[in-house]
Amino acid sequence: MTGERGSAVSAATFRHAQVVVVGSTMVDQIAYCDRMPADGETRRAHHYAQGFGGKGANQAVMAARLGAEVALIGCVGDDPIGPATIDNLAGYRVDTSGVSVITGRPSGVAPIWVDGTGANRILIAPGANDALDADRVIAALDRRSQVPSVILAQLETPQPATAAAFAWAARAGAVTVLNPAPASVIEPALLGVADWLIPNELEFLALVGCAASEESVGDAVRRYGNRFIVTLGSDGAILSDGTTTEHIAAPVAEVVDSTGAGDAFVGAFCVGVAAGLSPTDAARLGCAAGTLSVGRAGTQTSFPTVDDVLEVFHLQVQRQHEMRFP
Repeated sequence: MTGERGSAVSAATFRHAQVVVVGSTMVDQIAYCDRMPADGETRRAHHYAQGFGGKGANQAVMAARLGAEVALIGCVGDDPIGPATIDNLAGYRVDTSGVSVITGRPSGVAPIWVDGTGANRILIAPGANDALDADRVIAALDRRSQVPSVILAQLETPQPATAAAFAWAARAGAVTVLNPAPASVIEPALLGVADWLIPNELEFLALVGCAASEESVGDAVRRYGNRFIVTLGSDGAILSDGTTTEHIAAPVAEVVDSTGAGDAFVGAFCVGVAAGLSPTDAARLGCAAGTLSVGRAGTQTSFPTVDDVLEVFHLQVQRQHEMRFP
């Protein structure tokens, strides 16, 4: 895929991009505080909010916000959260025909603390997400009328289900993207069928055993055989595809709530790849989406529109051009 020039990218570029997300759904339970409580300490939160989350659902919603054709394959419980989660996804135009309701299991929840700097700490209780298995995933993929350009997954659902989805993608010719979050050991069967890995700095450290730098990320590509993008928060991202390694700068932003920023990056990057952008421009698109998301509270509710993302994206492309040709 040669990739469309960044200056020519518009909302129409993403309209026929097809992305399937295999992943989790959660309800986020967010408490905002001036600082995190210490061990054994009780503190008063100054604000509480509840919203829809889960890394799979978040990334699917961000991709849909850009106008792509998006489907989610996952599981919810038979409690009140389950139907509400499906309705929420459908409201963002995410295809939920691959979402199963699991009898006798609760839906996933994620208690989140956000401090005065916008930093967060998150626990997840997966519930029905743990019921996602290879049979459910393959059945949902086989029902599709078209092969998606990209299949995306994370580590909040069982790895054998994701490995089966990525093996299906390899046979069908789809690009596979793994966001290895939360940090955990990646099974060889899954690592061997992931085209791209997109960890953050902590996840990269857990996987590779050293801090992220252009040198260490390039070494990781040679060591594992996967292409890498390491997200660095306000410092942007490092991309290495086996041919080149480069730093992608992020726009400057005032941080209100960083929850979901990584998911915004990953969802937007996958849309860029599915639409034919170069990896570099897809990463710039991800940086634009992630940067805009931190300026608002919440997770999915903080995700920007396609017009806002494109405005920031084109400024990035223009600045890069000016740096090359002053």
